[in-house]
Amino acid sequence: MDILSGLAEVPAGLNGPVVTIGVFDGVHRGHQKLIGHAVDRAREAGAPSVLMTFDPHPVAVFAPEHTPDVLMPLTERARLIESLGVDYMLVIDFTKELAGESPEDYFVQVIVDKLHASRVVVGENFTFGAGGLGTARTMQELGEKYGVDVDIVPLLFDGSSRVCSTSIRHALAEGEVGQASEFLGRAFSVTARVERGAGRGGRELGYPTANQYVGDNEAVPGDGVYAGWFTVLPEEGTGPIDGDMELEVCYPAAISVGTNPTFGDARRSVESFVLDRDADLYGRLARVEFIAKVRDMVKFDSVDELLENMARDVATVRTLLERA
Repeated sequence: MDILSGLAEVPAGLNGPVVTIGVFDGVHRGHQKLIGHAVDRAREAGAPSVLMTFDPHPVAVFAPEHTPDVLMPLTERARLIESLGVDYMLVIDFTKELAGESPEDYFVQVIVDKLHASRVVVGENFTFGAGGLGTARTMQELGEKYGVDVDIVPLLFDGSSRVCSTSIRHALAEGEVGQASEFLGRAFSVTARVERGAGRGGRELGYPTANQYVGDNEAVPGDGVYAGWFTVLPEEGTGPIDGDMELEVCYPAAISVGTNPTFGDARRSVESFVLDRDADLYGRLARVEFIAKVRDMVKFDSVDELLENMARDVATVRTLLERA
């Protein structure tokens, strides 16, 4: 998959692609349905597929105080989108200028003049143009006017619940990682670099952790202890891991999310104790997948009480992951 940074990078020879448009934050099952439809239509027509997405989130531009937490960084979004068979991922820097275009100007300038699309695929709740005045039906009407086929894909429901990024964020905030993963179609994960922590002596306590810090606008599960998997990702210019771990291997882990009140650490972090392994992970890029919640975050009165609970947590994690 080719990643295009802005409309200026659209190849001059790109002609008649099938285009789908959206933020696609999380690339959840609803997004997968939409993207899959576009890829299928493109293959049937012998045409390239183009996924047009936005960075930053459009809400961050016109209503920054309501910007939702990001479910995954753009690099992870691209990895998942590529796995769905998309040919081109077009990343638009969503500016107030683009947001201010009328629906028709938006359609003509982007869909017709720049992308030369033969077909556009959008979800039934899609909006575009100034103030979000354009709807999926508006897109269809403009398609009829300018000779572009437009498919409207129905929203996806899981029982009575709509599969959407908002529902996933809500589930994560409640610590319901199983529900979030059900909507995503895979385990919810956090990808970040391993950094040095607050110097609490985890190794001396017998539970050395790989500490990862995420931005204030990045979604993580609610504070607590979780069972999950820890994977060190390969990067250009980095060699083997120093220790008894290997790249791209999923290792069982007890994961703590929060500020760690027992030691007065104010920074919110994701701390993974990788079971039965000992390796130098500082500076490594790693993915942490959340499988099940073990307990809420608690402030313990002593280190001994903390260690007793950590031992119980590790035993619970082993059991949960054996069943997963």
